[in-house]
Amino acid sequence: MPRPAARAAAPAPPGTWRLALGGRSVLLDRRAALAATALAALVVVAVAVSLAVGTARLPLTHTLPAVFGSGSDREVLLVQRLRLPRVAAALAVGAALGTAGVLLQTLARNRLATPDTVGLNDGATAFAVASVVAVSTSISPSAFALVGAATAAALALGLAGGAGTHGYRFLVVGLGVGAALGAVTQLMLARAAIDDANAAFPWSVGSLNSRSATSVAVLAGGLAVALPVAVVLGRQLRLLRLADAVVVGLGTRVKRVRLAVIATAVVTAGLAVATAGPLGLVALLAPEIARKAAGPRVVPVFGAALAGALVVLLADLAGRTVAAPLELPAGLVTAVIGGPYLLWLLLATRSRRLA
Repeated sequence: MPRPAARAAAPAPPGTWRLALGGRSVLLDRRAALAATALAALVVVAVAVSLAVGTARLPLTHTLPAVFGSGSDREVLLVQRLRLPRVAAALAVGAALGTAGVLLQTLARNRLATPDTVGLNDGATAFAVASVVAVSTSISPSAFALVGAATAAALALGLAGGAGTHGYRFLVVGLGVGAALGAVTQLMLARAAIDDANAAFPWSVGSLNSRSATSVAVLAGGLAVALPVAVVLGRQLRLLRLADAVVVGLGTRVKRVRLAVIATAVVTAGLAVATAGPLGLVALLAPEIARKAAGPRVVPVFGAALAGALVVLLADLAGRTVAAPLELPAGLVTAVIGGPYLLWLLLATRSRRLA
């Protein structure tokens, strides 16, 4: 008896690609994939320019060989010892902040909900500074920063009564928690000895200069675990845009997803601040760039990570070159760029409500 013919695979919905993985298939949004590819290409260009440009310029064709130790001693020193470590730090920090930003914005259903505005960065900064100027301990600032981010998240969620349906309350309470923790940071710096305050100062402004290789490696390892988790959570967050009753009816455990999202945002934001200090408004700008490029149908986690890496790379490059030989901290550059955008976003939101 002849065997029945194999059932033909269903065609992919419009605007998507179907990727076959063994016996399963995955739908990939076409616009989001193209946007991520374009952002990745821009990141590669920014990396090349960052390695070549500075107070001492190198031809672009010499940078890649210098990365692998080929070329003159001067070129290898500039690329391997001075520029490559801060480029690696910029990539990891930007990707972590972009990931945390897109997760929190989608969870709270509010474009203003980022690690900056809900207090995560301020909590991480306060605890990292405390580990330098106020607490006699051998524990690294990175570990303290994670504890600080988790503490700020717990305070904001506890006082707001949760996230999701309480998005605006979560945001307002987070602003208050962040302001209080920021004041604590400034008080510790004001009362610390001058040497301790100088040692802690980079943690309060955000800088990629002379970042610890250990902290960058820890951040890269944490991001390698957190980013795939965030991509999976992003698919579930698409459902959380609906009412909770509808989401529960579809079989999604809402509380578990929200807890996982917050935990992932705490880890990525805390490790980013522990590495470079608070780089203001990166977590606001990166998701907006990714969302505009990818469209409204997806939660662009991977695109936001790439956009965050691009923003931090360009901010660090501008800080090194615009006022050379004076170097501006990358956190100052991102604040100068992101501040007007935040003001425009607030005014645009208010105008839509009054209309």
